[in-house]
Amino acid sequence: MNSSARHALEVLEAAQVIHDEQAVARAVSEMARQITDDLADSDPLVLCVMNGGLVPTALLMPHMRFPWKLDYLHATRYREETSGNDLIWQRTPEQSLAGRHLLIIDDILDEGHTLAAILQYCEAQNPASLRTAVLSRKRHQRGVRPILDYVGLEVPDRYVFGCGMDYKGYWRNLPAIYALPEGEKQF
Repeated sequence: MNSSARHALEVLEAAQVIHDEQAVARAVSEMARQITDDLADSDPLVLCVMNGGLVPTALLMPHMRFPWKLDYLHATRYREETSGNDLIWQRTPEQSLAGRHLLIIDDILDEGHTLAAILQYCEAQNPASLRTAVLSRKRHQRGVRPILDYVGLEVPDRYVFGCGMDYKGYWRNLPAIYALPEGEKQF
């Protein structure tokens, strides 16, 4: 095992569970119910924000039992780091967004810069409607804080990972949400 993987194991051992697997499942079920109530009759295009939005999208998919199509986009500020940098677009959706009802799914709203840029891009494509869903939202008021339509769970203003969110590229696969020890921005 390389030193990065060993470090990832140490981080997990020191981390605190913020929301366990059952809390995540309940939040996903409630989000899916709200999304279904709002979008079931609109043939929406779901846009997964890679890489973090992959897990929340996958968790929501089985619960969204109505016709919809899936595409993805990839815009990132973190690139496996623990703090954000300039936004880099790695992929825009292949399908036309014009006149479509859009649902953007991401893992977390932290300071909102990435989601704000994605929303600006999508709005410029003239969709019929545009909604946002995040599995988690940090409790703070920094950044641009775009409007969210669906929020699964609130998390403290700490570095969190699991359920799509990573720690230096690791632990997106965890079924619960973890946080670094109080006061730790990096471990």
